[in-house]
Amino acid sequence: MGTFNCLIIDDEPLSRDVLRKYLGMVAELGLLGECANAMEATRFLMQDKVDLLFLDIEMPGLSGISFARSLTHTPLIIFTTAYPQFAVEGFELNAVDYLVKPYSFERFMKAVNRGLQLLNQESATTASSRKIILKADKKIYAVEPSEILYLEGQGDYVRIVLQDKKLMVHETLKHLTEILPDEEFMRIHKSYVVNLKQISFIEGNQVRIGEQLVPFSPAQREALLERFSSM
Repeated sequence: MGTFNCLIIDDEPLSRDVLRKYLGMVAELGLLGECANAMEATRFLMQDKVDLLFLDIEMPGLSGISFARSLTHTPLIIFTTAYPQFAVEGFELNAVDYLVKPYSFERFMKAVNRGLQLLNQESATTASSRKIILKADKKIYAVEPSEILYLEGQGDYVRIVLQDKKLMVHETLKHLTEILPDEEFMRIHKSYVVNLKQISFIEGNQVRIGEQLVPFSPAQREALLERFSSM
């Protein structure tokens, strides 16, 4: 299953076949299902989270345009149709792209890459802004990931160093690493995870964060330098 979930809505079996084949070649996208009309899609969207719709416009009953307008929580949409005259309406609905049948894999990938860029931006923003809940000192803290300088594993506990305090939590470093935003945090040592945006400089096999020097594994040097230079 890919990172993002897709749904095909098209009443033409051959069109669905093409999309299914193309989607099978994109590792980042997982096909959750296929629908032949808007009513099927409505039931599907009530049950599952969909990130990207491949939506035909000319369908019996409710058109793709009307269906898109009826949605309250709209996934990203790539319209597919044999009728280029509907393009303006499609883009008025903030569609990612508009594929005119028949389209090549290269044209399909151009649309998909636009969608993936938007989905990754949205995912990064959501992850960065999501507070994490930590239990320490018989209290419950809601912590913004951006406030964390680094984490230090100490057996069955993790010491979390924030900008204004330190928390000792009964957690594993592995679990905390999994719930922190990947684009900001990196495990640089078996005992340390750091906020890359908080690193002042790298010296020898240590990074400077605030007033503290934190060691990193020599095996992580190349990956650390690459990620630090891109922040």
